[in-house]
Amino acid sequence: MKVIVMGAGVIGVTTAWYLAQEGHEVEVIDRQPGVGLETSFANAGQVSPGYSTPWAMPGLPFKAAKWMFEKHSPLVIRPRFDTAMFRFMGELLMNCTEKAYDINKGRMLRIAEYARDRLDALRADTGITYDGAQKGLIQLFRTDSQIEYAAEDMRLLAESGVEHKLLTVDEILAREPGLAHARHLLKGGLLLPGDQTGDAHLFTRRLAKMAEEKGVKFHLGVTIEALEAASDAIVSIRTSAGRMTADRYVLALGSYSPRFLKPLELRLPIYPVKGYSLTMPIADESRAPVSTVNDETYKVAITRLGDRIRIGGTAELNGFNLRLSPDRRETLELSFSEMYGGGDLSSAKYWTGLRPCTPDGTPIVGPSPRYGNLWLNTGHGTLGWTMAAGSGQIVADQISSRQTAIPSLDLSLDRYGV
Repeated sequence: MKVIVMGAGVIGVTTAWYLAQEGHEVEVIDRQPGVGLETSFANAGQVSPGYSTPWAMPGLPFKAAKWMFEKHSPLVIRPRFDTAMFRFMGELLMNCTEKAYDINKGRMLRIAEYARDRLDALRADTGITYDGAQKGLIQLFRTDSQIEYAAEDMRLLAESGVEHKLLTVDEILAREPGLAHARHLLKGGLLLPGDQTGDAHLFTRRLAKMAEEKGVKFHLGVTIEALEAASDAIVSIRTSAGRMTADRYVLALGSYSPRFLKPLELRLPIYPVKGYSLTMPIADESRAPVSTVNDETYKVAITRLGDRIRIGGTAELNGFNLRLSPDRRETLELSFSEMYGGGDLSSAKYWTGLRPCTPDGTPIVGPSPRYGNLWLNTGHGTLGWTMAAGSGQIVADQISSRQTAIPSLDLSLDRYGV
């Protein structure tokens, strides 16, 4: 069966890999000249199933109102007339209930844990390397209230069978000695030993090369102009290189996915949420992370990638704007300087990307409700790298008419009733 995957980020490339493993003829289309050059390029570097948490949670409206007056707020809303943004915010707020939070986090943990296991298997089977490590993640708490609030997450982690442990400050420093200078700032931490790290861009490039060796054909530098449909099926993709056809199609275009379904009267509840990162060489080994930590106060991730440090964070609602904001850089630098300070910030590469977020935090993975030969693999938010191997395998299984290893019906677009 011939399958065209639209999008060559970490989601599209992993999907193409698993489809090729099933024996399908696979082609990938992307407007960029290489793979993994957008949201997958310089994300926080975390494969973090244990930290898979929806932004829509009880108490978020109060927190968001408070953050509006803070210079280093983890959430920034740029004033603009944008009906899509208003609709996304409204649907996000509707998910800020305890019931919705439990359901959404449970779904996210399910696919993220499965994805981590598939990534482990992929690494074992192929020997692929990507500046990765399997040393866990620590969520750092600066206040007693943060520890108290984490109790609900720990309950859900326990119910989902996810290993975790509440750490004292001494236990944190035993695992991350580079934080010794920040001892006075810390109250405790939540260890997620099953979480991992790795360079998503490097992984995507190397997996794409392996996929090519399996016969996958990449059409890079080719712009997708429209999906052409007849009644209940996609018949072709109109591109800058002409029309392309297949038996099955997979839409994995991240934040840009809704644009291609809107003309087909199918709404994807996805909005681009802007994130930022800094990447720098390690300047002082004694003050560098061993693995990865999340500064809960600023919602900033600090990750070691080989001999580099990646600092990522901020959720900014500003449409498709890709301007690099100086004040967002200040927040990343502040968190890192307070916690570690072992990197060369003067030589850091500053980057921004758009995360494709859904109101409930769960990606949209599965067949489309209207077009029988179209599959969706998009809307992973900040967790595309975390969930890539799992969602790619699920789509490959479904297209191959195989039973998925985990329940997947509630991951599809059907849950929104569109």
